[in-house]
Amino acid sequence: MHHAFDRRRALAALGGLALAPLARAQAFTPGQPIKVLIGVPAGGTQDVLTRAIAHEVRDSLGPLIIDNRSGAAGRIAAEAVKNAAPDGRTLLLGTASMMAMFPSAYRSLSYDPIKDFIPIVNAARFELALVVSKDVPASTLAEFITWARAQGDKLSFGSYGAGTPSHFLGEMLNRSAGLKMVHVPYRGSTPARQDVMGGQIPVYFDTVGGALQMQPGGRVKVLATSGEKRSPLMPDLPTFTEAGLKDVVATAWFAYYAPLKTPQPIVDKLRAEFTRAVNSREVRQQLLQNGMYPVGDGPEALLKTMREDTARWGGIMKAVNFQAND
Repeated sequence: MHHAFDRRRALAALGGLALAPLARAQAFTPGQPIKVLIGVPAGGTQDVLTRAIAHEVRDSLGPLIIDNRSGAAGRIAAEAVKNAAPDGRTLLLGTASMMAMFPSAYRSLSYDPIKDFIPIVNAARFELALVVSKDVPASTLAEFITWARAQGDKLSFGSYGAGTPSHFLGEMLNRSAGLKMVHVPYRGSTPARQDVMGGQIPVYFDTVGGALQMQPGGRVKVLATSGEKRSPLMPDLPTFTEAGLKDVVATAWFAYYAPLKTPQPIVDKLRAEFTRAVNSREVRQQLLQNGMYPVGDGPEALLKTMREDTARWGGIMKAVNFQAND
């Protein structure tokens, strides 16, 4: 058997001739398309990331095809991959929301992020940023907190959606800094950005990439970022933790998953190729240009991130009594 497996590996290296079946499961045959389900409409950063990886793995795995299954905040995509054939041909791009926030946000979730999937690789990470309109009389985080406390509940903050990292970062800051900002959810980042740049809303929590896009022109000020360390994309800005707000940490991420019973040799092949792609110069450049940076974490580190984030988001949702509408 060991000899046969080495021969199979050698054949795979020769460019993927048809391989012998592995027990009952089919071994991975490069060249057949692999569908990656993405839970948001086409055109976003998840597409950018997946296209960049697709370009790098085309020769070793074959074509990666993006399948945008938007709806139910990504839950439709997750459920479809949970129920897909475990043959390495259908993968999920899981977000921090889908895989670490929804277990606490929804009373009944149709999938278990940890039990129903095999983690392939955590590909990209991004922090969020506190963005204020130019009329807010604060140019540092400390000045902002002093000013915001004085406003009480007359101050509102925007998010790019209820139940998103953007929303809960605002709630974390409220609790940690003793603020009473009122949450105003938007339907996505585009209208929220327009309103904070136009001064219709004074405070907004965006991705660091979004904050970078808004900065030129001086219509907004960016005061802090939400990682445990400073963002590589905005290294001059302090984190909330540097200001002593140690509970105000929010990072979001994009990771790839396979259905639960996918055979180990297929998982190993996908993991090796996706990890190589994430670490390639071309993918790194694409990510940095789009406000993300590469991670490349394997399954143990990804599961640790999922567990920590699930606990963190669950804690703040409980504290503010948040329940998503099923």
